[in-house]
Amino acid sequence: MNILVVLFPLALGMGLAGLGAFFWCMRTGQYADIEGSAWRVLQDDDLGLEAEGPDDRLDETAPQPKAGDRRAPSLTQGPI
Repeated sequence: MNILVVLFPLALGMGLAGLGAFFWCMRTGQYADIEGSAWRVLQDDDLGLEAEGPDDRLDETAPQPKAGDRRAPSLTQGPI
């Protein structure tokens, strides 16, 4: 139990020192991202604005089910 008299203030002091170091870094700009905005300019943000590709359209060559056919459509292109 006597060791707690030493460890508790030591842990509390180390925690406060770490918290103080963190606030010092924040105040002096140590975590400032000086290259991030330069790299963000080069990123391609318009990827979602591309024209509709051939894989986005329905396959018009796939056989269409006949009227009254209740079977699930086949995922293969050839005969079953």
